[in-house]
Parts: sequence; C-alpha cells; structure tokens
Amino acid sequence: MTIHGVGLPHGRIEVVCGPMFSGKSEELIRRIKRAIIARQRVQVFKPAVDTRYSSTEVVSHGDLRLEATCVPSSAELAKRVSARTEVVGIDEAQFFDDDLASVCDALANRGVRVILAGLDMDYRGKPFTMMPRMLAIAEIVTKIQAVCMVCGAPASFSQRLSRDQKVVAIGSSETYEARCRRHFEPEEEQQIALTRRRAEVLKVPPQEADAAK
Repeated sequence: MTIHGVGLPHGRIEVVCGPMFSGKSEELIRRIKRAIIARQRVQVFKPAVDTRYSSTEVVSHGDLRLEATCVPSSAELAKRVSARTEVVGIDEAQFFDDDLASVCDALANRGVRVILAGLDMDYRGKPFTMMPRMLAIAEIVTKIQAVCMVCGAPASFSQRLSRDQKVVAIGSSETYEARCRRHFEPEEEQQIALTRRRAEVLKVPPQEADAAK
C-alpha cells in the first residue's frame, strides 16, 4: 500500500517546458543519460500519436536519440512502469490525456523520479491540455526558450504556419516556428496576416483574397 507523501527519498516530478525548438527533448535526454550513468533503473515513454521521427525512440530536433516505449494513454504508461524502476522519462507530455498528472503524482509518491518534457502553450498561446496541472504539482520546473525565427530574440511561443485550427496538430519546422512575444501572431491575427499576404500576391483587395482561398 502506498501512503500519500510517503515513499523513497528521491520521488519527485520535474517538468521541462517551453515552445517548439527550444531543446526540451534534448534536456530530457541529458537528464535520463545522467541517471543511466548513475546506474539507476530507467524507463522512458512517449505518446503513440507522435511518430514524426521514430516510433521506438525519443528524438530531439538535433537528432539526439534515446530508446523509448510508445504508449496510447496514461493508464497504459502506468501499467508499463516496473516496480523496480527508479526514474521515468516522458516526452511530448502535452499529447497525453488528463490523467497523466495523477499517474505522475502516484509514481512520485512511491519514490519514482519523474521527468517530463512538453509544450506549456499551444499554437494560440493558451495553456496546453493538462500541462498547467503538471507545472503546479512539480517540485522542479525548467522553462526554456527557443530563438525567434523573425528577429533572433528569445522565443517562448510556437507559431503555427498553416491554417489548421485543431489544437493538436503534430508537425515540425514545416508547420511551426518559434516566435518571441513581439512577433507571435495569435490565431485571429495570424489569419488576418495570411489574408493580407494572399491579397498582396494575388494583387486583389483582402476581402477578395479571403473569398478565393
């Protein structure tokens, strides 16, 4: 039986968050590799929905790789964690369901060090799924920034380049850019800007460009 708040001395939750292209997966891999060097028992998971680079590895945009298990849900992740595991790594945490926070809390309470990497905001600049709760219950939160693709300043936002309005739309550099606050265009402003650029290309008034899309 596990008593809330009682467990091995190193149970905790660490969250690495930030926009796309900020190095979240690289930081997750770095921490996991240090745990492996320390001869700790480690398991790494990623959501089954994310198959951009590999279905069997966590892969950073810089092509650093670490073996991982794809799982379709938080419940399945919990089932896969061995009783002997000391460190659990989770990449792309924002793509998991809302139960992930409870699963991580339970793991930490039984003495597991849980390290998550994920987006804290979606393409609209809004909190992403259950991530606000993860940030609230974590002992350690590391928020890192990318580089704005417009001006080179520190970037905290993920700019979607397509007109896809689904909150979850998996993609890479062909679909997203890191942006600073000054150059981030929230959904409504982005659509206005896209219409304006289309009008310039077609050499027609904006209302005609919007109708022609």
